[in-house]
Amino acid sequence: MISTKTLLTLLPLLVCSATITSALPTRSESAKRCVETISSYDDVSSAVSSGCDIELGAITVPAGKALDLSKLGSGATVTVTGDVTFTGGTEWEGPMFIIDGDDITFNGGGHTFDGQGATYWDGQGSNGGKTKPKFMKIKMSGVFSDLTVLNAPVQAFSVGNTEPLKITGVTVDDRAGDELGSDGKTLGHNSDCFDVSATDATLDGNSCYNQDDCLAINKGSGITFSNNYCSGGHGISIGSIKSDAVVSGVTISGNTVVNSDNGIRIKTIADATGGSVSDVTYTNNKVSGIANYGVVIQQDYLNGGPTGVPTNGIEIKNINFDSGNTVEVNSDARNGVYVLCGDGSCTGTWDWSGMTVSGAENSITGNPPITGFSA
Repeated sequence: MISTKTLLTLLPLLVCSATITSALPTRSESAKRCVETISSYDDVSSAVSSGCDIELGAITVPAGKALDLSKLGSGATVTVTGDVTFTGGTEWEGPMFIIDGDDITFNGGGHTFDGQGATYWDGQGSNGGKTKPKFMKIKMSGVFSDLTVLNAPVQAFSVGNTEPLKITGVTVDDRAGDELGSDGKTLGHNSDCFDVSATDATLDGNSCYNQDDCLAINKGSGITFSNNYCSGGHGISIGSIKSDAVVSGVTISGNTVVNSDNGIRIKTIADATGGSVSDVTYTNNKVSGIANYGVVIQQDYLNGGPTGVPTNGIEIKNINFDSGNTVEVNSDARNGVYVLCGDGSCTGTWDWSGMTVSGAENSITGNPPITGFSA
């Protein structure tokens, strides 16, 4: 037991120790990250390898080179403080921009990444002509927000995360690609805004102006596409689904699709096998001004055009339209709803009671198990 005399002797030391302890920085204060500034392309490599947060200023990326932000430090923040221009014209496959890392926060600050698409566009996209670089490869987890992507040479975003990712407040603007070439076709082609092969990805509150798919889900699970605006392209797609590709657990909700070739699509490659599409739910989507198909589900897809003969190697299961989906197609559109299923390959629950379609006749063949809606 400590005596009263000893305690009185130690008391000034205890008080002093407490004062020193209270003056030390807290854990959060001492853990503040370093910051590296990128003010020219030559700064990129050292900034990334530092493991610090990054401020990305107004820079020009040389032709044929990538702005490579892969292997960022875990928990890093990238803040864009100026517009970034990618020098165009050089034929290569890209991608022009790469970002990878765990728990990353990318804040575009409303700035622009300009891909100089007009220096590549020839109406052929990735099917021929000039070799065009894909623009942005996103493999990070975390949040990617508030960026304008201008004039992507071909596909704008290739999303391939395996841990939770949210993309929000992004605008892809390829409207300059609407210009017609000598053959009467738009110069912009294969200009998908969001190509997704991912796990646990949410794309919410984005805008897309292009000549191809607003969204194309090629494989993955736990994917949400919500409150986005799509104009001028081919609508919201799952597929084209190739052999052994699996898509499951998809929510499509609150989106607006206007003035496009198609509204909502699921397409599987003719003669593909081993893959599947399952558990897809559509809620409160507004589709209007559609030139071809309002809703199309087809199992005869080929890049050069559908075969007209569906195959049954890819199962499509549990496709449901919950409340609030409205689909309006133009009077000269092909169909409001077009479904072509292979023999026994469209299965499960297809409750379509939450969808209304107007403007053209419907065509449903192959005995899909649709309830709550009739052709």
